[in-house]
Amino acid sequence: MGVQGLTTYVESNRNFLQDVRFRDSRLVIDGCSLYFRLYFNYGFDQQHGGDYDAFACFLNEFLSALETCNIKPYVVLDGGMDPSDKKFATLRQRLQSRIKEADSICHGRNGSVLPILVRKVFLQVLNQRGIPLVQCPAEADWEIACLARQWNCPVLTNDSDFYIFDLPAGYLPLHFFQWTNLNGKASQRYIPSRCYTTNNLCRCFGGMNRELLPLCAVLTGNDYGAPKETETLLALADVSALGRGGGRGRGKAPVSRVEGILIWLSSFPNVTEALKEVSRLMDGAAGAGRRGQGGGLSSKLLAAMQEYNIKAQSPLAPWFSEGTLAPRGKTSGLAQLPECLSLAAARGQLSPLALDAFVMQRVLLIPQVENSKLASSHCSSRPIRQAVYGILLQKAENTASPASGALPAKAGQVQMQGRGRGRGGGGRGQQGPEHVFNAAPVQTQSHGSGSPIFVEEYDRLDLNLSKKQVEPVILWNHIHLGGLSQAPAAVRLGVLFEVLGVTQSALAPVPLHLQLAVAVTGFWLREATPAPSQPLLQALVIGMIYGELTSNNQPGAPRKVPVAPQLNWAAERGFLSALDRQRVRSGERRRVDVGAAHCLSQWQSCLWSALCLNQLLLVPLPEPNVSLLFSGTLVHGLFRYLKGGWPVESLLPGGSLSGQLCFCLLDAVKDCSLKANPSSFGSGKKNRGRGRRGRGGRGGRGWSRGGGRGSEEINNRFALLMSEEEEEEAD
Repeated sequence: MGVQGLTTYVESNRNFLQDVRFRDSRLVIDGCSLYFRLYFNYGFDQQHGGDYDAFACFLNEFLSALETCNIKPYVVLDGGMDPSDKKFATLRQRLQSRIKEADSICHGRNGSVLPILVRKVFLQVLNQRGIPLVQCPAEADWEIACLARQWNCPVLTNDSDFYIFDLPAGYLPLHFFQWTNLNGKASQRYIPSRCYTTNNLCRCFGGMNRELLPLCAVLTGNDYGAPKETETLLALADVSALGRGGGRGRGKAPVSRVEGILIWLSSFPNVTEALKEVSRLMDGAAGAGRRGQGGGLSSKLLAAMQEYNIKAQSPLAPWFSEGTLAPRGKTSGLAQLPECLSLAAARGQLSPLALDAFVMQRVLLIPQVENSKLASSHCSSRPIRQAVYGILLQKAENTASPASGALPAKAGQVQMQGRGRGRGGGGRGQQGPEHVFNAAPVQTQSHGSGSPIFVEEYDRLDLNLSKKQVEPVILWNHIHLGGLSQAPAAVRLGVLFEVLGVTQSALAPVPLHLQLAVAVTGFWLREATPAPSQPLLQALVIGMIYGELTSNNQPGAPRKVPVAPQLNWAAERGFLSALDRQRVRSGERRRVDVGAAHCLSQWQSCLWSALCLNQLLLVPLPEPNVSLLFSGTLVHGLFRYLKGGWPVESLLPGGSLSGQLCFCLLDAVKDCSLKANPSSFGSGKKNRGRGRRGRGGRGGRGWSRGGGRGSEEINNRFALLMSEEEEEEAD
């Protein structure tokens, strides 16, 4: 939510905000506002897909600053879309704008697009730090306000709706929250900030009734829109002619729309009298024959004001104190989720993508920096999302056997395809090669028919927002929502492997915490269009190794590497320094390599979708630490270096652990890129792609699987990076 022009108006008037020294307090944080603000306002990379490692470090600094000042954060995040659809038009407009901005960034111009995995990194860091958090079913503003009111503590956000909510302890705008500038003695450190309260605002308007502020928000216009008659009302009230003292006439300086409405409302003692005046003005304008129109507008305004009517008891308070969810009404779409998934959603462990698909059968795909002349980067990951939709939307009674008439010509195989433009790079409007695995389409049983259902995906088509009808699929092991918590881990893991097209043996040499990332990279190598080049794959894998080694070199970090006399940490630190020198620097004027950006956006989309599937299956594989997996400026810089003709060995110290891990990971990725069940795939483009990628596949190293370099030796190498906990789990 947001009230048009209100932030600019309030922040330009110092009387509305009070300087505070903030410490020793609870703090309710709008999580989405925080990660947007931290990422955009501190200059992290957008052009190359995001620097998640730098963002994670910065977020840790923010949380440490709160801890130093004895501030207890409680983070509340938005979940899915508002099921009322009141805001859907606004969401579509924003998505279209971000598509244009992503293209602008791709061509070296200005724009703001949040990298797709920033939210995941944000959640992972909060969990690592033990920060209490909750993900709401939909937009979280109302829940945030209720919690802050009950706890009598301020809210930290960047949302102008909090200038309207009546919060006793006020609202701390992120813009004024100087957490990088701590002051005070060691035992009494504080964060300089500015605090807004509705009392301060209303005092400046003759002590106006605070209950009139929601009416101001609705008349001014928020994300839900204003009734269409509002403009007529404001013209009749002539709010633009009102001066600061309430008078009209010449010589008065023009005022903002917000101030004019506030001045007009301040003349009424309460909401009832203000709405009576609305009815009087509108009925007078309508004429004697059309009386009653004013009452209709008054009713609409009163209904819209309820968005700001906060309760004394917060539905989130029991979650933070006891870990229990407030019961949802029968009308709530999420009420039908199994308890295990409801709890996962509240913990932020079920993505908004899954919530939207389940409740709305509609998802909005996040724009990325990519080649707008090619199909969207999300096309390559569509098969993963179709499996997500199938699990979410199938009915338990439909899974005892494949639906009658659902099987295609070849038994046990279904072509998974969306409408419109496909993944192929052969031109606009062409359908790409179809991904096929053992599945059946989801069907409804209404009226005894087996009509298929669809999920609407809103995604980029060229530079326009486009809607595709995407068919969910049911896997042949018949896993469904109602049986998820009873399904053995091996069954859930089998579903994940089947969708990604990998086998357990291909992942055997890989530590558990990297298996999902390696499986996704193999899927991407097989499905991406155009096919990723060998230097790009090598750059991506070296970036993963960089993250692994960096995590072991951070001061105070628990070392994953057990005592290993043969490990030369000095050499490994030199390796890390050498890689850092290859990073793309922020001041460089050269444009991003659009082809590499497009391929890496496909990889990020595959990982984003696979993380959602893994969560839906109750995490049969551990989630990788995303901040250690990918740093866009590093991967692009390494790709530029390798594309220049330098062999991958030139980056790796001779005989080093990093070199061994590089080639082991490349082997594992390429094993995963070979479909586990080749007979279930069509021939043609994909097979040719595998052959093309296979030539010189190990950087000219002449790697072979003979000579004792088998799974056992690879496992021994990887044991050096496995934590003791992982080794116990593996045993």
